[in-house]
Amino acid sequence: MGGVPALEEPLKKVLGPATAKVMAENLGLHTVGDLLHHYPRRYEERGRLTRLADLPMDEHVTVVAQVADARLATFASSRAPRGKGQRLEVTITDGSGRLQLVFFGNGVHKPHKELLPGTRALFAGKVSMFNRRLQLAHPAYELLRGEDAAETVDSWAGALIPIYPATAKLESWKLAKAVQTVLPGAREAVDPLPAGLREGRGLVPLPEALLKIHRPQTPADVEDARSRLKWDEAFVLQVALARRRHADAQLPAVPRRPTPDGILAAFDERLPFTLTEGQRKVSKEIFDGLAAEHPMHRLLQGEVGSGKTMVALRAMLAVVDAGGQAAMLAPTEVLAQQHHRSVTEMMGDLAQGGMLGGAEQATKVVLLTGSMGAAARRQALLDLATGEAGIVIGTHALIEDKVQFHDLGLVVVDEQHRFGVEQRDALRGKGRQPPHLLVMTATPIPRTVAMTVFGDLETSVLDQLPAGRSPIASHVVPAADKPHFLARAWERVREEVENGHQAYVVCPRIGDEEDDPKGRKKKEEAETADRRPPLAVLEVAEQLARGPLAGLRVEVLHGRMHPDDKDAVMRRFAAGETHVLVATTVIEVGVNVPNATAMVIMDADRFGVSQLHQLRGRVGRGSAPGLCLLVTDAPEASPARQRLNAVASTLDGFELSRIDLEQRREGDVLGQAQSGARSSLRVLAVIDDEEVIAQAREEATAVVAEDPGLTAHPGLRAALDALLDEDREQYLEKG
Repeated sequence: MGGVPALEEPLKKVLGPATAKVMAENLGLHTVGDLLHHYPRRYEERGRLTRLADLPMDEHVTVVAQVADARLATFASSRAPRGKGQRLEVTITDGSGRLQLVFFGNGVHKPHKELLPGTRALFAGKVSMFNRRLQLAHPAYELLRGEDAAETVDSWAGALIPIYPATAKLESWKLAKAVQTVLPGAREAVDPLPAGLREGRGLVPLPEALLKIHRPQTPADVEDARSRLKWDEAFVLQVALARRRHADAQLPAVPRRPTPDGILAAFDERLPFTLTEGQRKVSKEIFDGLAAEHPMHRLLQGEVGSGKTMVALRAMLAVVDAGGQAAMLAPTEVLAQQHHRSVTEMMGDLAQGGMLGGAEQATKVVLLTGSMGAAARRQALLDLATGEAGIVIGTHALIEDKVQFHDLGLVVVDEQHRFGVEQRDALRGKGRQPPHLLVMTATPIPRTVAMTVFGDLETSVLDQLPAGRSPIASHVVPAADKPHFLARAWERVREEVENGHQAYVVCPRIGDEEDDPKGRKKKEEAETADRRPPLAVLEVAEQLARGPLAGLRVEVLHGRMHPDDKDAVMRRFAAGETHVLVATTVIEVGVNVPNATAMVIMDADRFGVSQLHQLRGRVGRGSAPGLCLLVTDAPEASPARQRLNAVASTLDGFELSRIDLEQRREGDVLGQAQSGARSSLRVLAVIDDEEVIAQAREEATAVVAEDPGLTAHPGLRAALDALLDEDREQYLEKG
């Protein structure tokens, strides 16, 4: 993190071009500082042997073990037809199990001399199976010689052996030796934490933390180092976010306040239901933000079906009241059309501004997508430029240069994680002054992730379902173990249709891969692996229409259909003309058909926890109870089944998001759009370190309020520059 010359030294100067090239290509390490921040994953105690009993198949492992015996055998092969081929078989043990190592050909000579019974060493290689026994073929190894051997003392000073995240081309001990070479540079690391903060929290200085994480003498050293380095990661990230919030607070914005007898009041008067307590509370937070003289940046988290669209629409109407325009950005055309339909239906004649029969306070609500006809598009662009249209709903087509607004006051982004940073910034740039921003997500986010990933946004949470919404019963259908359960699932779908309802069937794949080379390649890869390819919409729809759902009207919906066809299918389904819609995850967000009560998700184990929760939220949207069946071939004891059982056991999205986060690598959760976080979080775990993140946020806010330019904190400024390289700059550009 330090920006000092010693730590900026390129590795090729210190370690030589060959090693530096492998480190850059395989681990993304380029400078001395990068290597010092590549921390050990775990440590081996010199006297303790690793458990060989728990070795994972097909993974690169590093083990510490003792040679039990070694046998050199000769054999005949095509290369050595006279029985001159040589094979060295070495058995190693650690007390929990035994493992065979094999070396062939000329590669047997060195290990034959060195790997004598009783020798202890580190071994690294890929675990494979031969004759039903686990083995490492041609593993790399490093002998753990007596303390008097100078080389080993240099390489393995200290009582704990660090095991580094390594690759096939760069074993852990080679990394350890490289770290040993650059470790003196750690003394020159400039500390990013203000001295008062560090002392107040009892944290060791950064140079000491780096020495202790790479060369600990005791487990307490590791603990000291990790506590300190977690603070660095949390604090530097929170300072970056605090500076972003501070900068936004300095920008001017037009305050937008609803008028007592305007379009919002007229809309509220006509509502056929009362808003939930949660909707009223969140609306007040949003209206307060819209009335401020700097841009609102708010994240609206809402459980599936909690009425986020209603809250967003009321915010848009408040802005229209105040003479401005509101734009809603949706990730797909299906969703943009769906939002446009539901908003115009909810508003009735209030959406018919300038038309015969429009209400007195009405405005115009226009749709703008890439596939619209030229005439409709021209009219929509004109309505936006003149201010005739108060609300526009669209896809990224809204961002094009041609689109001009009369006075853009609010941008609502639906399903934030599907939008790139540039897209949001381009839309925000269309206001005369920065518009207010409301980001909506139906993926519940644990508080710590919200603080880490969306730390530049204020957060509102809608966790109450509107009255009249029905609970959803979820069940796992183990198709491989119990085929009759799957037959019963299709009977349940028929029963729902006979009772006047409709159903979704969701599949992971479309099934027209023959026309798509990339898809064909993926399918072939799946077939060559042990797993069959994922089930496909087109194939499943045909089988259902001919088999268990014969006689019902079955239609398909997927992302590669023409937008007009997609819209026509959705209209027929919404109108109740189609009984069963077989679809990909295009229905995951925003699709609202209250009469759809059942959903069958095929190959459910191939979807993420949050995605399953999203999909399930498409049923039970009316007064009849919802049913979600998760069909899987995964064996009973597998992690995939445990994940599905977790989804079936709770409707609490926040609980599921925690499970999701615990089961996936942090980087996946923080996502591609937040690429900076993935590479900057090495010891900080967003679920486990909630307290550190919350405290770091407080400290960061205080430091930035006092010194926004960080003039008194050169070390912190250098750490920020290191964090905010080009990729990571994007991570903070969400606001």
